[in-house]
Amino acid sequence: MCLGIPVQVIECGEHFARCAGRNGEVRIDLSLVGQQLPGSWLLSFLNAAREVINGERAAAINAALDALDAAQAGVTDFSAFFADLDREPQLPDFLRTQTS
Repeated sequence: MCLGIPVQVIECGEHFARCAGRNGEVRIDLSLVGQQLPGSWLLSFLNAAREVINGERAAAINAALDALDAAQAGVTDFSAFFADLDREPQLPDFLRTQTS
């Protein structure tokens, strides 16, 4: 399985960027997204950027990856990783029963 890892551009060249991520600095291939400004967030797979994302999405993905790490360590309460879990599940409108 290949997981997307958010990384933030530190400096950018024509084809590669030096980025900071969960595991320190990495060299990311920019072939699919082009040059990016320092501070930009990228979703990387196998050290290649596949998508430009915003900081909010990067934080949400990092929280999910933290939850995976916690699950492997035996943690069973994931409320600290997913703020939206502190609510009752809601059915989408199209699945709710129609009342006339």
